[in-house]
Amino acid sequence: MKIVRLIKRTQLAYPDCKGVANMSQEILFQAHLVLGYVAWLLCFRVYLWPRLKAMNHFEAQRAIATLHSFRFFGLVFILPGVVGSNLPSGFAAFAAYGDFATGILALLALLTVRTRPLFWLFVVMFNCVGFVELVFDYYHAIQVGLPAAAGELGAAYAIPIIYVPLLMITHVVAFCLLARSLGKPRSETLLRGHQDQAI
Repeated sequence: MKIVRLIKRTQLAYPDCKGVANMSQEILFQAHLVLGYVAWLLCFRVYLWPRLKAMNHFEAQRAIATLHSFRFFGLVFILPGVVGSNLPSGFAAFAAYGDFATGILALLALLTVRTRPLFWLFVVMFNCVGFVELVFDYYHAIQVGLPAAAGELGAAYAIPIIYVPLLMITHVVAFCLLARSLGKPRSETLLRGHQDQAI
């Protein structure tokens, strides 16, 4: 009881104390997010991009689709007991179902690797849906003040900090690879296609 009274007296004496705590949580979340991008960009530049660039476009897109096929895990944002009860619902539902839809499209791309037109269709679809979903997630997070309530993410806190930066980076890379493949001469594209069929 004495501790509770002390806390109440502190809050009365320093009414801005709660705001400072929230600001610290917000700054911490934003710092984690920025550092997540920096770490992944450094890792991607040294270890992942050289390998993706050396692959033919089909194998590179297949590797990226494999990563995104795990995005069904985004449904954790609406799983009670994993995230806090005060996690803004406007953010949680859209993020959960957007990730789920992207994951399903990525899985469909992997399941249709032997039917190339379908494979490329699903590659374009999951990248477009996934990229737009992440952009709107950031928008919704800002609108509902998620950074100031980042603790409500609970066990899912690692998703926007560690997983999302990699997803966003690979979406951009996938679009770049698609643009490069469209810019290649048709003869070279057909040759690549025959090589892919042999794999």
